[in-house]
Amino acid sequence: MSTLAHKLKQAALPLFMAFVLLGIWQAWTTLQAIPEYLVPSPWVIAKTLVQNWAVLSSALLVTIKITVLAFISAIVLGVLVAFAMVQSRWIEAVFLPYAVLLQVTPIVAIAPLIIIWVKDPTASLVVCATLVALFPIISNTTIGLRSVNPGLAAYFQLQKASRWQTLLRLRIPSALPYFFAGLRISGGLSLIGAVVAEFVAGTGGTGTGLAYQILQSGYQLDIPRMFAALVLISLTGVAVFVSLAALSRWVLGGWHESEMG
Repeated sequence: MSTLAHKLKQAALPLFMAFVLLGIWQAWTTLQAIPEYLVPSPWVIAKTLVQNWAVLSSALLVTIKITVLAFISAIVLGVLVAFAMVQSRWIEAVFLPYAVLLQVTPIVAIAPLIIIWVKDPTASLVVCATLVALFPIISNTTIGLRSVNPGLAAYFQLQKASRWQTLLRLRIPSALPYFFAGLRISGGLSLIGAVVAEFVAGTGGTGTGLAYQILQSGYQLDIPRMFAALVLISLTGVAVFVSLAALSRWVLGGWHESEMG
């Protein structure tokens, strides 16, 4: 029971702080009579979210679709590249500079080219978001696959384990904590990449995401709807992080010290 109470307390404290901050925000905009077109109050944002739910919810689904597809693509590509780099230092020397190059290149600089080269709008946005989310998977998984206990590695060699057996029974379990840490980073970056790619694309129509709703609201000076779209993006990012943290705790909680206790 004490463990349950501790978990409830941990969940209640951030919620309490959120209510306090929202209360301060509401009081400030009300007492100072701040115009809605400058800074809308939380109550106005909530009403706008309800009134425009049909449009914003469909845009949210588009953004989530791009985020999920980019996240899955980043996981598959990142794990494959990490496995390849672990097999040989020469392979790592070939691939790592390009992985770093993708990480340090601003996506806004190359997104227009990708949108031109990839004709399908959804595919182009997924490619942009994947490039943003790819490096943490590669980096963390590679470090995890190399972070093997020397004593266990010597034991596997003593038992004449094959490279495949060593990979499955030693390297992959040792890499899981690093891999899930990379997932938590990459999940948020997938959402950021999707939103930035939507901003760069700037296309209208029915299949647009929340970034286009923000742009359109800015052009129309509909600031409450802009804030409502920002709230949905923020809540989506929190949901992604919490889901991945829960998945990490479920997989690692029974045996790894990072998630025990």
